Amino acid sequence: MAAVGSFLWARSQSGLWQLRIDDIDPPRAAQGAVAAITACLDAHGLGHDGAIDYQSSHSQRYDAALQQLTDQGDLFHCVCTRATLAENGSCRGGCAEQSRPPDAETSLRIKVPEETVINIDDGVSGAETWQLGRQLNNFIVRRRDGLYAYQLAAAVDDALPAITQVVRGKDLLDSTPRQIFIRQRLGLESPQYAHLPVVTNSQGFKLSKQTGAAAVDLSRPEDNLRTALVALGQPMPPATINNAAALIDWSIAHWQPNRVPR
Repeated sequence: MAAVGSFLWARSQSGLWQLRIDDIDPPRAAQGAVAAITACLDAHGLGHDGAIDYQSSHSQRYDAALQQLTDQGDLFHCVCTRATLAENGSCRGGCAEQSRPPDAETSLRIKVPEETVINIDDGVSGAETWQLGRQLNNFIVRRRDGLYAYQLAAAVDDALPAITQVVRGKDLLDSTPRQIFIRQRLGLESPQYAHLPVVTNSQGFKLSKQTGAAAVDLSRPEDNLRTALVALGQPMPPATINNAAALIDWSIAHWQPNRVPR
């Protein structure tokens, strides 16, 4: 649904729609996943602009960001494990006050002053205020195994001049203040944000592979698109429109972001 909503939002503004693959975690990469994603998008008439952008090719960019944050004194080495972290994933072991040797097996976390407040003007839910220093402080930017954390990679990539709007699922809303904070420390501008509702199962969990959701049925793209439009609160195309490309074209012309459920 996020793909449909972000595509319609971009195209309704005559904007470009970029496909980025967040492949910075090789151990979790599933063979054939990229081909499956592109096949699903193509079947539903969601054509991306330009070449696919792979985050795994941006290591120099992320290294430069980490170096700047290190030089500014924004980072600290953390030896905490999942079992010892606070409920929100922050360090509660006092690692920020301790000195660790450069070769220690640690993660890197960013210091978030307790008084830090991040304000977001979300395209769907409106004004959002996050007490970041109290809610999501000292979050991770480089993992213990040396892999870049999602918050760092997304923060850096979304600051590129060509990225003006990020439209994604509401399940990623708590990532937004963290990414804005990283960009503030790096002196980078932030794009506009809009967070769409997510489809959940009967227990209230987001439909995904982790919750046992079935793969999207590519044999019925028109039905899938109509289901997504209902969830996005959009006008329903006439029943006479019976192919994916025409459904998308009609929906672009009739896109109403103010109707998207909060």
